[in-house]
Formats: sequence, C-alpha cells, structure tokens
Amino acid sequence: MKKLTIRILGFILSVEFLSACPVCEQQQPSITRGLTHGAGPESNWDWIIVSLLAGITLLTLILSLKLLIRPGEKSPDHVKLSVLNK
Repeated sequence: MKKLTIRILGFILSVEFLSACPVCEQQQPSITRGLTHGAGPESNWDWIIVSLLAGITLLTLILSLKLLIRPGEKSPDHVKLSVLNK
C-alpha cells in the first residue's frame, strides 16, 4: 500500500513538470497551448504532417488491437500457438 501511495503521489507531482512553461504557452496556438514546449507549428504544412502522423498512429493502434484480440490463425502448427500454449 505504501508503494502505491508513493507512486500516486509521484505521478501527481510529476504532472506539473510535464506541462508547458509560461513562455512556451504564449508561443503555442490555442489547440496545443499548455501541452508542449517550443515555438509550435510555423505553417499549415506542419499541421498536415502532424495530422497525417496522428492518423497513421491511430490506424496502427487499431490494427494492432484487432490482430491481438482476433488473430485469425487457425492452423494447429502455427508458431503463435506453440508460444501461447507453453
């Protein structure tokens, strides 16, 4: 119980360090204000690139979860089954 309390307290205290500093907050657009450090996107191309990468990441997450939940392997000699049955 003591370890759990220390971890929760550490997480709560670390949130302050993870948020952006006041100088960076002023430089960011309203969408990312308070989330990141730095100057923020400089052009519309930056938003396109970030959106594209977020879409690829989301697609990868969805496909990974789909294949983990229902892999679709039915053959009894598949290597996955030899690992899972041990």
